Amino acid sequence: MQSFVYETLPSRVVFGQGTVTQVRAEAERLGVRRVLVLSTPGRGEALAHEIAALLGNLSAGVHAGAVMHTPVEVTEVALQVVRDAGVDAVVAVGGGSTIGLGKAIALRTDLPQIAVPTTYAGSEMTTILGETKEGVKITQRTPKVLPEVVIYDVDLTMALPASIAATSGMNAMAHAVEALYSKETNPVICLMAEEGLRAIARALPRIKDDPQDRAARWDALYGAWLCGACLGAVGMALHHKLCHVLGGSFNLPHAETHTIILPHAVAYNASAAPEAMDRVANALGVENAAQGLFALARRLGAKQALRDIGMPADGIEMAVKAAVAAPYWNPRPLEEEGLRDLLSRAWDGDPPRKWLNS
Repeated sequence: MQSFVYETLPSRVVFGQGTVTQVRAEAERLGVRRVLVLSTPGRGEALAHEIAALLGNLSAGVHAGAVMHTPVEVTEVALQVVRDAGVDAVVAVGGGSTIGLGKAIALRTDLPQIAVPTTYAGSEMTTILGETKEGVKITQRTPKVLPEVVIYDVDLTMALPASIAATSGMNAMAHAVEALYSKETNPVICLMAEEGLRAIARALPRIKDDPQDRAARWDALYGAWLCGACLGAVGMALHHKLCHVLGGSFNLPHAETHTIILPHAVAYNASAAPEAMDRVANALGVENAAQGLFALARRLGAKQALRDIGMPADGIEMAVKAAVAAPYWNPRPLEEEGLRDLLSRAWDGDPPRKWLNS
C-alpha cells in the first residue's frame, strides 16, 4: 500500500480539432483587453498573426522573439514590448521555447496566459520554468507561471514535420517516465503516465510512416497532454537534471537532448525503480524499458548521439560534475563513475548499458 499526496493544478484545457478558433472567447472569459501573441521567429510567425486576427480588437500585436532555453536577456526585450503596448495577457503559440517565454513574462508580471501548443513539449501543463543566464540553466517551480488556459488543437500539429514530432514526442515521454519513479508519485499520476506513454508510443511510428495520419496526431497530442500534466504534478529526477545541464551549458536542442538521454537515464535507474520500469515496458509493449525506448528512437530515425547534436567530448566531465554538485532527487544515488559511463554512451550513440539487476 502506498501513502501519497495528490494536488491538482488549476488550469483549463480545451482539446479537440479547430479549437484555436475559441481563443477570443477564452480571452474574454479571462476578462482581458490587450493580448500580446508570442512566437518564435520565422515559421511560427504566420500562425501567430492568424491568432492575432482571431483575437480581433483584443490583439496587441505579435512578438516573435522566443528563443530556446529562455535566455533572460530575451525575456527582458519581451517585457519592454509588454510595457510599451499596455499588455494585460499573453497568448503563447508554438513549442517549449514560446511557452517558456510566456511563463517568464508571467513570473515577472503575473499576467494571465493562454498557451496554444503546436508540439508535444508539455511545458504548458506545468508550474516549471527553466531560464538560461550566462550559460547556466536555472529551473524553478511556482504557480505564477502556470498558464490559465491551454488550447490543444490537433489541426495545428498536422504540419509538424515527422522528425520534429518524433523528438518532441520522446521529450513528452520523458515527463511520464520520470513521474513514475518520482518521489512524489501517486496512483493517479501513474495511471496518467502509463496512458500517456502508451498513446505516444503507438502514435509516433504511424506519424513517421504517414505524417497526415490525423488519428495518430490526435493520439500524440492527447498523450503529450497527459505526460505534461504528470510533469506538472510531481518532481523531476536524473533525466531532467542531465538535460538541463546539457542544454544550458552547450545550448543543445531541447527535444533531441531528451530523446538521446532518456534511454540511458532509464537504464541507470532501472534497478532502483523496478515497478516503474514494468509500467514503462508495458506501455511500450516491450520487455525492457530502456532498450525499448532506444529502439523506438531508432525506429523514428531520431539522432541517438550527443556528438551529433553539438556536444563536445570534453563536456562530459563538466556535465558529470554539475549534475552531482546540484542533484535532483533520484531513486538511485548519483555516482560520478556511473554518470560518466551514461554520458559517454550517450555521446557515442551506443545502446544503454544493461546495469546489474536492471
